[in-house]
Amino acid sequence: MKVCAKLRGHYGYYAVTDNSPGIGRFYYEVTKLLFKWLNRRSQRKGMTWEKFNLMDERFPLPRPRIRVSMFAQPKPPVQVDLL
Repeated sequence: MKVCAKLRGHYGYYAVTDNSPGIGRFYYEVTKLLFKWLNRRSQRKGMTWEKFNLMDERFPLPRPRIRVSMFAQPKPPVQVDLL
């Protein structure tokens, strides 16, 4: 699904420490737009939120989560004894 690939790419770039509200809001807006687009595919209202949630259980969108911690402690350098 192209939407899943777009979400994974967005999360891969923007899912850093302190951006959790931003990627959560992005996920929320994407689900609203996907619901709107799926309802525009016919002359009648084709999908309710209940049906949309069932579809989301069957074909889940990637959930947002932090992928990179910007405050991670760097690993100390490894000392090697040459003697």
